[in-house]
Amino acid sequence: MNHPSSVSSRIHGLDTLRALAIVLVFMYHYMVFVSSNDTFGFLSRIGWVGVDLFFALSGYLIGNQILAGLRDGRGFSLTNFYARRLLRTLPNYYLLVALYFLWPWFRGAHELPPLWKFLTFTQNFLLQPGTAFSHAWSLCIEEQFYMVLPALAIFVAARRGARTVAWTLVALGFAAGMAIRAWCWVHYVGDSEQGGLNYMRYIYYSSFCRFDELVAGVALALLKNHHQALWRRITAHGNATGALGLLATGVTFACWLADDRGIVITVFGYPMLALSFALLIVAAVSERSVLRSARVPGAASLALWSYAIYLTHKQVCVLARPGLAALGYGPDSGVAVIAMTGLSVCFGWLLFRMVETPFLLLRDRWVPSNARSRVDAAAGVAAVPAK
Repeated sequence: MNHPSSVSSRIHGLDTLRALAIVLVFMYHYMVFVSSNDTFGFLSRIGWVGVDLFFALSGYLIGNQILAGLRDGRGFSLTNFYARRLLRTLPNYYLLVALYFLWPWFRGAHELPPLWKFLTFTQNFLLQPGTAFSHAWSLCIEEQFYMVLPALAIFVAARRGARTVAWTLVALGFAAGMAIRAWCWVHYVGDSEQGGLNYMRYIYYSSFCRFDELVAGVALALLKNHHQALWRRITAHGNATGALGLLATGVTFACWLADDRGIVITVFGYPMLALSFALLIVAAVSERSVLRSARVPGAASLALWSYAIYLTHKQVCVLARPGLAALGYGPDSGVAVIAMTGLSVCFGWLLFRMVETPFLLLRDRWVPSNARSRVDAAAGVAAVPAK
C-alpha cells in the first residue's frame, strides 16, 4: 500500500480490487459473527474470498517490488525490505493484539490463543475457530510470505537458468497446494465426525493449503519483469482480460456456492480463484482498460484504509450489536447494517490516521526504498545487482 502522499500515483484498478476485497470480507464476517443470516445475499456466503483477493494482490505487488529491485542497478537489500514491511504491518497489528490481551471487555468472552503465537505470526497453525482475533490468520500467512519470498527470490536469482527455476517453483507451488489439500481432506475431513472443524483447522487456516493466490500474484510479477514482450501483449487487451476474469470469477463462485467443502472444490477451487483474480489484476493494470481508468467513488479511500479496517471491523461490529439491538435494531435491519458499516470504516480510518500514517512517514524517512544503500554495502548486507 502506498504512502498517502502518493495517492496520485496509485492505479485505480488495483484500488478498486482492494476495496472490493475488504467489502467482501466485511459481508462474510457480518454473516458469521453478527447476523447469522445471509444479510447480503450470496455475497455473504462467498465473501470469504476477499481474503484470497488480498493474497493475489499481495503476491503481485510484493513480488513486483522484489523482482524489480533485483533488476535494479542499485541492488536489492533484504534489510531494507524487511524493515519497510515490518514498519508497514506491525504497528497496527500489535496495537490490536495489545487491545485483545490487555482489555478484557474488548475481546468479550472469547478465548485467546497464546500471545507468542500472535507475536510470531504463527496463530493460524491449527487455529481453533471462534477464538478472539481469529481473523488474524490471514495476516499470519501474509507475514510468513513476506519473510520467505525475498530470500527465496535472491537464492533463485543467483542460479543459472533463474527464470526456468522460478517458473518451475511456481508450478510446483500449485501442485503442492493441491496435493496437500487432497491429503488433508482425506485424512481429516472426509468421514470425520468433526469434518467441518477439521476443514477449518487443517485446510482453511493452513499456510500450506492457502498460498495459491500468493503464488499466482508472484507469477504475474515474473511475467511483468522477465517476459516484458509477453506482458505488453497481454496487457494490451485489458478489457478482454477483465471480461474473461469476471466470467472465470462468476463460474468459480458458482462452484464454491454449490459445494464449498467437497474434495473436488477443495483441491481445485483455490487454483480457480487464483486464476480468476490474476486475470482481474492484469485488467486492473492494463493501459486503457476500463477497470484501470474508472474511479469508483470511495474505492481509493477504502483501499488506503483496508488494512486498518480489516483489523478492527469484526470486533467493532460484535461490540456494537448489543447496543443496537437494545434500541430495537436487529443485525439484519437497514439501520444496524448502515451503523455498523459506518463504525467499521470510522474506526479503520482512525487507526490508519493515528497509528499507520505516522509509521509510514517514519518508514519513508528511515528506509525510503528497498534499494541497497551505502550503509548496507559497508555492512555486507545481502543484495543482488541487476544482471
